[in-house]
Amino acid sequence: MGRNYARHARELGQPVPEAPIWFWKPDSAIIGNGDAIVLPQGIGDVHHEVELALRIGRDARRVDGAEALEHVDAITAANDVTARDLQQQAKARGEPWARAKGFDTFLPLGDWQPFRVRSGVDLQALDLRLTVDGQVRQAGSTSDMVWSAAALLAKASTWTTLRAGDVLLTGTPEGVGPMRPGQRVVCELVGHVRLENPVVSE
Repeated sequence: MGRNYARHARELGQPVPEAPIWFWKPDSAIIGNGDAIVLPQGIGDVHHEVELALRIGRDARRVDGAEALEHVDAITAANDVTARDLQQQAKARGEPWARAKGFDTFLPLGDWQPFRVRSGVDLQALDLRLTVDGQVRQAGSTSDMVWSAAALLAKASTWTTLRAGDVLLTGTPEGVGPMRPGQRVVCELVGHVRLENPVVSE
């Protein structure tokens, strides 16, 4: 989901969308905790974006908001790595964002934490934080989402069947910025998940 935090939309000079903006990331982009984010040659700035990620536990098709989270079996921290220059070019041309979002290693995912609706974890009261070499770049709360996690899942399920194992990214708070080779990026669902990745050049 793109631009699901109002202040992030504004920092990119974009309006808050009237409806969710969807994009795909291929499973070849997925890496784990400790794996390296590889910056491809010649594509300009590559930015970090810390996000709450939901894992689908059972198929969801046309579910309503009240039952949507019953289809989630785990949560984690994600880094929606984005080739920003390529994304801006795609936006200007009215093209999809797939290439800007989909390079190998462009989706670090932390360890999955089991989730149940009645577990006491409120998905709209989680703190997100991202640091680069120990410096805080992003700090926000899922309470600031334009569309809640449940609303996003319900909306996605109106046009595609979400299969068990699918991952839904829910947007990033403000503070996105470039990563450089040699840096270390830490994404956190504070108190729940810590995801750390070194950055290297191709």
